[in-house]
Amino acid sequence: MPYRFVVASALLLLSSLCMAQGPAPAISYTRDIQPIFTEKCVACHACYDSACQLNLGSGEGAGRGASKIPVYDGERSKAQAPTRLFYDASGKAAWQRQGFYSVLDAQGSQAALMARMLELGHRTPLQPNAKLPSEIVLGLSRENMCPQPGEFDAYAGAHPKEGMPLAVTGLTDQQYQTLQRWLASGAPIDEQGLAPSARESLQVAQWENLLNAPGARESLVARWLYEHWFLAHIYFEGGEPGHFFQWVRSRTPSGQPIDLINTRRPNDDPGTQVYYRLWPVQGVIVHKTHITYPLSAAKMARVKTLFYSGDWQVTALPGYGPARRANPFETFEAIPAKARYQFMLDNAEYFVRTFIRGPVCRGQIATDVIRDNFWALFQAPEHDLYITDPVYRGQATPLLAMPGQNDDVGSVLSLWLAYRDKRNEYEALRRDFYAHAPAPSWSSLWTGNDNALLSIFRHFDSASVTKGLIGEVPQTMWLFDYPLLERTYYQLAVNFDVFGNVSHQAQTRLYFDLIRNGAEQNFLRLMPAGSREDFLDDWYQNSGKFKMWLDYESIDDDKRSALKLDPQDPKKDFVNQLLTRYGELNAKPDPINRCNGAYCSRPNIDPALQDAEQALSRLASRPAAGLKVIEQLPEATLLRVQTASGKREFYSMLRNRAHSNVAFMLGESLRYQPGLDTLTIFPGILSSYPNFIFNVPADQVPAFVEAMQAVRDGASFDRVVERWGIRRSHPQFWQYFHDQTRYLQEVDPLEAGVMDMNRYENL
Repeated sequence: MPYRFVVASALLLLSSLCMAQGPAPAISYTRDIQPIFTEKCVACHACYDSACQLNLGSGEGAGRGASKIPVYDGERSKAQAPTRLFYDASGKAAWQRQGFYSVLDAQGSQAALMARMLELGHRTPLQPNAKLPSEIVLGLSRENMCPQPGEFDAYAGAHPKEGMPLAVTGLTDQQYQTLQRWLASGAPIDEQGLAPSARESLQVAQWENLLNAPGARESLVARWLYEHWFLAHIYFEGGEPGHFFQWVRSRTPSGQPIDLINTRRPNDDPGTQVYYRLWPVQGVIVHKTHITYPLSAAKMARVKTLFYSGDWQVTALPGYGPARRANPFETFEAIPAKARYQFMLDNAEYFVRTFIRGPVCRGQIATDVIRDNFWALFQAPEHDLYITDPVYRGQATPLLAMPGQNDDVGSVLSLWLAYRDKRNEYEALRRDFYAHAPAPSWSSLWTGNDNALLSIFRHFDSASVTKGLIGEVPQTMWLFDYPLLERTYYQLAVNFDVFGNVSHQAQTRLYFDLIRNGAEQNFLRLMPAGSREDFLDDWYQNSGKFKMWLDYESIDDDKRSALKLDPQDPKKDFVNQLLTRYGELNAKPDPINRCNGAYCSRPNIDPALQDAEQALSRLASRPAAGLKVIEQLPEATLLRVQTASGKREFYSMLRNRAHSNVAFMLGESLRYQPGLDTLTIFPGILSSYPNFIFNVPADQVPAFVEAMQAVRDGASFDRVVERWGIRRSHPQFWQYFHDQTRYLQEVDPLEAGVMDMNRYENL
């Protein structure tokens, strides 16, 4: 029987039952529908990696519908039109002109596409907590079919087990009936946009007044600030819980409705007079795009002190265009470099998150150039020659331009070579100038607040950034100075176009390789001069040596460091001294992965959790060659531990994959060293994309650890999953999955958002 008749019959029966019991209350999208979408759909349908671009985090997204055109396409020869929700169109008709099709509208005698997809999923429930059939392809390797309404019957015939929600415990009967009633009634949407409170409105006006103040100096600072805030989810001191704002450019001033200037990039020519406005973030907050930034009276005073306390002047405002995008150091050179750098340091975690964690939702183009775990440090402004030496700054600035502005496919190689040579000329200049500067010492590191020490973990095509030094002592470390931090931010956040073509994306990836090398070389200046080549040989093994010869400027291995480090293991000694000197800045001490005594757990926590952490430490920071279970684990696993008293803690179990080097765009598997993989275990949620969840009572953690240690192959790992795993088909899957968000709401509510399950594996 065709599915359209099955759906029609089900809706007729449902209607008859409702009539027999009296008229059902009217369904409200805001009250009844969006909560269902938030619980069962948003985990896969949010941001640019929404399946079929169907974003169900808001009524606007549901009404927009779906598209067959993927956002992520690393092979397209031409850039495609942006399809940013709330930005690039508004309303169903406008989106349909961009190629979207409705999933809510009935098609003649056929029910809405969403109704049929939900019916297909509801009639084929999964076997509880069983492994899914192998024919259901999941993860980022899945090629979404995105059937239009007229193609649904063919899709259902070919994929009878792939209704919605896809390959996961589905809707309850009540949720299913509510959605079907809503769709049968025409899917009305009564959603109202988020509005600021009175206190927030006052702060919005104060900040908009600051950024729209008249004067050339004020205009230049406002433009620079906007380009550094455009990705932020702004929250106000004393603001309403769950209220966040975004900076946008508008044709209209404060007090009038925002008339959005929706250029492809935030630093493209607006074509008109610009007003910087704060716009409430609409829709469900999802963790992967939620990069927060605080605004307060203290922050406003800080901005005024940094940017307006001196007597610097602007003789002429810079224009827009590719050259201005390519070199923000020239574009904003009138603004004191010390002010720009210090502003970024004050909230360094935010800026590193914008280009490492990132809101583009899928970032392998960027992430395959970084190690799976490393730490980031920052050079103190008073020791940064770009800040302190105008002669050096004048010579360096023209060399700091970045590629990606010209996306001609035929010019990729020539553009890359030109920018590589310019960057290497800068590195040689930097090396020579720093050779005559005082030797780097502990005072060379910025230690202004707890943003000074950051940990980065890569999870294949996503990554996370956290304050504090987490995990074992990593193979590499990065040291940012101002030119490096600003270039990284502009290359990967401001100038990166997720809708760009293969040329733009390749240039971005290739230049980020040079950025990583520069950050590593900056750090090596802290190491004893005679050890630097040995470190490089370890970081760039095998083919990496060829890349060092081909593309990188040589390192200074003569200029001594003023740090007194153990010559046998200078990096480890550096870390020990770093933790001793700046322990108060280490936001999250880590006794589990760096256990130096008998006690390998955090003090002052529930004794049952202390015992659990003591046991878990036996799995941490060991190579896979001696801990075979690492070979079975995905990138980011969450362990939920609950005590007998009802307390629970989440632990992130992160697989750190080892590589001989990370210097090439292609062939990552050829450089993979699986025997050197390690596992980092840390309390909290360190990924927006959990690959799996284990739920283990606290008193069973020792048994869980023993079982993990005993794993030798897939079959023995399956037994661990059977006992403690929360598979996609688990009857309480959504309870455990959303408990991650509830946990964040309890421990760090500003950072809470719905997690992504596109990468949740079929273990």
